[in-house]
Amino acid sequence: MSLKVIPFKSEHANAFKALNIAWLEKYFVVEPKDEILLGDCENAIIAVGGYIFMGEYDNEIVACFSLIPYQEHYYELGKMAVDPKYQGLKIGQQLLSFAIAFAKKKGWHGIVLYSSTKLPTALHVYRKYGFKEVTLEKDLPYIRSDIKMELNLVD
Repeated sequence: MSLKVIPFKSEHANAFKALNIAWLEKYFVVEPKDEILLGDCENAIIAVGGYIFMGEYDNEIVACFSLIPYQEHYYELGKMAVDPKYQGLKIGQQLLSFAIAFAKKKGWHGIVLYSSTKLPTALHVYRKYGFKEVTLEKDLPYIRSDIKMELNLVD
């Protein structure tokens, strides 16, 4: 089986929310910003110029991620989740690779992400794909974020 990365459709909203809530509740808590993005992802992400993609494996939605406008020519990679039953199949890496290729195709200058040092596997993957740690600003939207990373897409 191989992963297909497909654009978000309205019928994916519940899966997008469920996939994210599962990992958030496992490692952290669902925060107010999560509730906004997951409660109405079409208005909170897509309507503001963002993108959501779903990962389909064996005709089942098993993963997702979003790209949210951050600054001019920069997008934030967020809400990346893989169903625990499908972890270990490098689905997250395939999603990340797709996101980077998509960003390059769009001509973006970079991708930023916020994460947590409590997720060493995720951080390892981000570093493997070229993300570098950058200064974390104050007044973050998430309590759990203690690391910010950026991938520069321009030479």
